[in-house]
Amino acid sequence: MAQRTTIRMKGELLSAAKRRAAEQGRTLTDFIEEAVRAALARSHPPAKRAEVIVSKETGGAFPGIDLNRTGELIGMLDDEKWFELEARLKEEAKLAKEKERQGAK
Repeated sequence: MAQRTTIRMKGELLSAAKRRAAEQGRTLTDFIEEAVRAALARSHPPAKRAEVIVSKETGGAFPGIDLNRTGELIGMLDDEKWFELEARLKEEAKLAKEKERQGAK
């Protein structure tokens, strides 16, 4: 039995998939299902482990990074919000360093 799901993909990729499915006289669902089946059928070596962004200041993950919620982090990698998060984390690290300097005076 088919299940409904929601996926996020870049607009140009979705447009290309819709065009190709239409050219082949197929539904987008059929096209995506076949692409996923083909990808799963290919034999690949195990993926490399992702490197965690580590703060040079504290030696741990940047503030705001919860390593127990890596699924959310992975989801953000392809999302524009990742760039917003990265900028926010850099700003927070900068402010924390500034605060430490002021406390050391």
